Amino acid sequence: MKALLAVLCATAFAISVSHAQTSSTTTTTTAGGTTESTTTTTDAAGTITEFTPGSSIVLNTGAGEPTHYRFSKTVTYVTPSGRVIEASKIRTNSRVHVHYLKEGNDMIVDRVIVDDND
Repeated sequence: MKALLAVLCATAFAISVSHAQTSSTTTTTTAGGTTESTTTTTDAAGTITEFTPGSSIVLNTGAGEPTHYRFSKTVTYVTPSGRVIEASKIRTNSRVHVHYLKEGNDMIVDRVIVDDND
């Protein structure tokens, strides 16, 4: 029984971790003039529960409470193949992936990939 509970807990943890992935690059300027750039981008996937084009999106990621995101001024909506689509094509209950940057307590989305619109 304990082994089954451990397997279930490990599976739940793996699923919740797989919903958000982070990649980072660091920018540093050295005395010798070498420059490296820093960017932290995070990806999340879920089902749209609320959508206001150009303003915000709320996703149910399956890991508890829905997550609220704001859109950047240059948000792009695309299909999985990379084809740009209009915001009017996006519907509540669509499966999406979002790329966002964390600014303070805000998560600012710059790209929405609509999984079921290709």
